[in-house]
Amino acid sequence: MNKHTVFLSIGANVGNRLLYIEASIHALQQNKFDIKSKSRVWETMPWGKKDQPRFLNMCLVAETSIPWENIISTIKQIEKHIGRNKAELWGPREIDIDIIFIDDIIFESDEFTIPHKLMHERAFVLRPLSEIAPDKLHPQLGKSVKDLFETLPEEKMEWIMKL
Repeated sequence: MNKHTVFLSIGANVGNRLLYIEASIHALQQNKFDIKSKSRVWETMPWGKKDQPRFLNMCLVAETSIPWENIISTIKQIEKHIGRNKAELWGPREIDIDIIFIDDIIFESDEFTIPHKLMHERAFVLRPLSEIAPDKLHPQLGKSVKDLFETLPEEKMEWIMKL
């Protein structure tokens, strides 16, 4: 069975944010994701819709034998199990697990896009991801995570803890 390397961004800004993030890590492990590396947890300003609570964000790298086409449905099931209520685009959420990369796969559908189509614009993704995978190349842009992060305008982000 083929293993895939999956790069995920996890965020929460409703309720006990840290508990939701910890629950998502546990759920990933219970669903065949072997976590290889985790970033620190960062407190960040909301992106897109600004009038909402601050987020806790982190990234992780995991390996899984789940067929890459089924990873998105597994992630959505985990979010639902944890208690995600998707109400509005970029709005408040109990948990958000975004697939940033799966190996070097490039794929686009109505359901999802790999690599994540906005990741290169988001410091809350690139800062924690640059801690654990600074040299990972974006398969379309040909730039490393670290280089993408360094091109963004400076944004206030506070390091919270390491899980």
